[in-house]
Amino acid sequence: MFPLRVPIFAVLVSLTVGQYDDYDYQPASQYGPSSANCAQECECPINFPTAMYCDSRNLKFVPIVPSGIKYLYLQNNLIEEIKAGVFDNVTAELRWLVLDHNQITNEKVAKGTIDKLTGLHKILFSFNKLTEAVIPPSKSLDELKMMNNQLSKFPAGSLAGMQNLTSVHLQNNELTSKALNGVFKGLNKLVAIDLTNNKLKKLPSGMPSSLETFYGDHNDISSIAAGDLKELPKLAYLRLAYNQMTDAGIPAGVFNVTSLIELDLSYNKLQSIPEINEQLEHLYLQVNEINKFHLENICKFSGPLNYSRLKHLRLDGNNLTHADLPHDSSNCLRQASDIIFD
Repeated sequence: MFPLRVPIFAVLVSLTVGQYDDYDYQPASQYGPSSANCAQECECPINFPTAMYCDSRNLKFVPIVPSGIKYLYLQNNLIEEIKAGVFDNVTAELRWLVLDHNQITNEKVAKGTIDKLTGLHKILFSFNKLTEAVIPPSKSLDELKMMNNQLSKFPAGSLAGMQNLTSVHLQNNELTSKALNGVFKGLNKLVAIDLTNNKLKKLPSGMPSSLETFYGDHNDISSIAAGDLKELPKLAYLRLAYNQMTDAGIPAGVFNVTSLIELDLSYNKLQSIPEINEQLEHLYLQVNEINKFHLENICKFSGPLNYSRLKHLRLDGNNLTHADLPHDSSNCLRQASDIIFD
C-alpha cells in the first residue's frame, strides 16, 4: 500500500513545470510515532513503515537507509553527495527516490549507490547540479525526472530495455540533439517526453512509436525532417514554440498527420500557415511572420464531410488581420470557436 503522504504527480499531458515539485504532505505528527526501523534524521510513520521522510531538514548527506524502506523522500535539503553504501540495504526494495532541490553533482555520487537500485519505479532528481544523467538499472522504472540541472550528457544505452518507462522530463538543461539520438529507441511504453529549454537543433532520432506527447519549446530547432512524424503514429501533442523554424525548414505535409490534436509553432519565423491535417483541433501560430491566410493548407477542399476540426487557431502577432480571412473559410472552419488575429 502506498503511503498517504506521497507526492501528487502531474498528469502526463499537462507537463507544467510548477506541478513537478509540488508535494502534498500532512504533518508527520498526525501519523503518530516514528517506526523503530528508521534513520534517526528522518521519520517513518508507524502506520506506513515502508516510507522514510527526510525532506526539508537541512541535511547535507543521505542517511543510511534501513531495510524495508520502499519510498524515500529527500527533497528540499542541502545534500551535496551520495556516499557509498547508503542504499545497500534496499538495492532491490526501493521503489521511489526523491532527491529534488539539493546540491548534488555527478562527482559526488559514489559508484555502487544509484547504479545498484534495481527495483526503482520513480527517480526524481530535479533542481540539482548534474551534468550527466544518472540512471538506475531498474527495468521497472516508469518515471524519470531530471529537470533544472546542467545536463549535457546522456549515457548511450542507459535506458535500453526499460519497457515500463512512460514519461521522461528533462527540461531546463543543456542537452543537444546529438546527445539524445537513439536514447529513447525501443521504449515501447514511453508516451511523454519533455525537452523544453535545452539546446536541440532538431528532433532526437529514434523516438518510439508509442510517443503521444513531445514538448520541445525554447530550443534552437530550425527544421523538421520529412519522416520525423511518420515514425510517431500516436503523437497527439507537439509543442515547438520559441524555436528558429522557417518555411524552408518545414517539408510539405510534414504536419499533415492524422494523430495530431495540438500543434504549437508560435514564436518562430514562419511566413505561411503550414499544411495540417483536418483532424487537428488546436493550432498556435502567434508571433511569426505570416502575411497570408493559406486556407488550402487547412482544408484541401470543403464539403459535407470534408472540413477542418480546428477549434482554436491563434494568428496574433503576425502580418494578418481579420480582413485577410478568406470569404469562403466558414465552411472549412465550421467548428472553430475562436480565431485570434490580434
